[in-house]
Amino acid sequence: MTDSTGSTDSTDRTDQWERKALEKIALAGVAEQRRARRWGIFFKLLGFAYVTWIILLVTGWQAAEAPGAEKHTALVEVDGLIAPGSDASADRITSALQAAFEDERTQGVVLRINSPGGSPVQAQTIYDEMRRLRKKYPKIPLYAVVEDLCASGGYYVAVGADRIFVSKSSIVGSIGVRMDGFGVTGLMEKLGIERRLLTAGKNKALLDPFLPVEKDQEQYVLGLLKEIHQQFIDTVRAGRGARLKETPEMFSGLIWTGEKGIELGLVDSLGTLDSVAREVIKAEEVVDYTQKENIAERIAKRFGASMASALADLAVRERPLLR
Repeated sequence: MTDSTGSTDSTDRTDQWERKALEKIALAGVAEQRRARRWGIFFKLLGFAYVTWIILLVTGWQAAEAPGAEKHTALVEVDGLIAPGSDASADRITSALQAAFEDERTQGVVLRINSPGGSPVQAQTIYDEMRRLRKKYPKIPLYAVVEDLCASGGYYVAVGADRIFVSKSSIVGSIGVRMDGFGVTGLMEKLGIERRLLTAGKNKALLDPFLPVEKDQEQYVLGLLKEIHQQFIDTVRAGRGARLKETPEMFSGLIWTGEKGIELGLVDSLGTLDSVAREVIKAEEVVDYTQKENIAERIAKRFGASMASALADLAVRERPLLR
């Protein structure tokens, strides 16, 4: 005879096993669907990001193109530090100037400057290109209009223009050269820190902030600064010519107001972008040729910086450097 109780228990266990198996299969299916949905969302976002990137690039290129106008005054901004990679870098400014001069509708070019200066090499490059373009396009005048500040490298660029216009309270000048640094030898002694440096070449550690200044090295660097300063002075004299009323302080690094700058011949007269376009160039319509960093470039720089940081973590720290 068959035990009815045993048979029932066996049937219940079989039913429970089947239910659990079905539950596992159902849960696995749900999990797979969720996984597929997440990957789908990921690839959609990736595709969206790619399309957005393309749109930003195209938008950036279109923004760099000057809007159409018949006869106009071309504007190029020199805003901020004149340095590689900045909005006022030589690459950006010279490219904008070239585009402005090459446009047959351009009646005159205005370089609007608001800069404390920067790299002498970058400033010299811009100045040289300004002079080259003026010779190539003799019928197109080139003027500089100063806003708040036109000092050091900013003024170096300005003297490449035919005339320089300022506001009464603009700041101009600072015809000099500087090299910044610091020294922490006294602090290191107090903290008991020992500097360890190996070099090949006795002057390789020139002006190292962790070492005392050596007189012969200091004199050498001062000679370099003096040489660059003289190049600056020669450029100012060449650009301003007979208009310059030299004084003993003119090339000392001092700054002056726009009004005083007119007296000294550092600049020519009062004026703004609008007044120069309207009254001097006789083309009131202003077209901006300035090449500024677009959104795509900013994203690329940030992405590049992140990648560089990640790669730096993998690099070997202690190794000889050539720089």
